[in-house]
Amino acid sequence: MIALSVNLNKIALIRNSRDTTNPDVRQHAQMCIDAGADGITVHPRPDQRHIRADDCRDLAAMLTVEFNIDGNPFAPPRASGRDGVSD
Repeated sequence: MIALSVNLNKIALIRNSRDTTNPDVRQHAQMCIDAGADGITVHPRPDQRHIRADDCRDLAAMLTVEFNIDGNPFAPPRASGRDGVSD
């Protein structure tokens, strides 16, 4: 059986671009769980433009499903590559 894990990065990106708490990442995580998701996935970046370190802590405290974190929100930003874009 395949398990569904929902990525919440875009929810956080929208919130961060508005400089507000809306939409609420935790509330959206709960909606996904209530709808049957088997996990929540986030990809924190050092620049914090998507999911932030505090979001990871908050989600870890409330989740009752698998929590997939791909990235390290505490790592320093990486140097730019040849194309001028950091990873």
